[in-house]
Amino acid sequence: MTKPLKRHSEENSEYAQAWTDVVGGLTRVWMWRTMAFQDIRLRYRGSMLGPFWFTISTIIFLLAIGGIYSRLFDTPVNQYVPYLMIGFILWQYLSMTIVDGCNCFTSADAAIQEAALPYSVYILRAVARSFIIFLHSVIIIPIGLLIFDVPVSWGALVVIPAIVLIIINAIWVTAFFGLMSARYGDIPPIVANFVQVLFFVTPVFWHIDFLGKWERVAALNPFFAAIDIVRAPLVSESPNITSWPIMVGAAIFGCLLTFVIFARLRTRIPYWM
Repeated sequence: MTKPLKRHSEENSEYAQAWTDVVGGLTRVWMWRTMAFQDIRLRYRGSMLGPFWFTISTIIFLLAIGGIYSRLFDTPVNQYVPYLMIGFILWQYLSMTIVDGCNCFTSADAAIQEAALPYSVYILRAVARSFIIFLHSVIIIPIGLLIFDVPVSWGALVVIPAIVLIIINAIWVTAFFGLMSARYGDIPPIVANFVQVLFFVTPVFWHIDFLGKWERVAALNPFFAAIDIVRAPLVSESPNITSWPIMVGAAIFGCLLTFVIFARLRTRIPYWM
């Protein structure tokens, strides 16, 4: 009876330490926020416009693709460009969060070896960094809605909880892929290639209605769900009936599963560096 009891107490200790780690990260807002801003400064060091180059390249891309694809899909420009604009900017954020999240631990190997900080600090640092860069492009959306005269009602305020839900999912996704990438070096390139393929099968450029009877299958794509709960209210449409349940379910299941994995593997992170 001694061994099972001992094992049970060890598991409880793992979860307790993991929870302490998570709380420690969440209470150190100043730390991971400062680290995120520092990462951005270093990334764009020597650049005159800094992360606004990301904004400018997004605008050029939208103008070029919007004009061409609106003709291909035989859709008025003032309807298609706002749809594309919101979808593409959100896709940039989602893909950047996942790809950068893979390196949340490996890119901080020196700090992990030298400083006894909660591991969740590095997770939140990566999430904050991606969100700050996202904010440099999100300013395009209200300007684009005004230019193309898209009516926005008070119902668009649902975008706020939608963004919060996306961030919650971004945290567990970053933690999950960060842990897997720390253990297996093949994960980052595999994830990058997989995300690139998903770009073409996710309704970013095209409307989900184009798929006809396959629409219900495409609606199960969590990337579409994340984009849909933000884009639909801004273009005066109703989100797909499955989008909110998918995102809420992903947040609950993903957080629980990732916390269990984090509790079991967090002490091994320094040995994987």
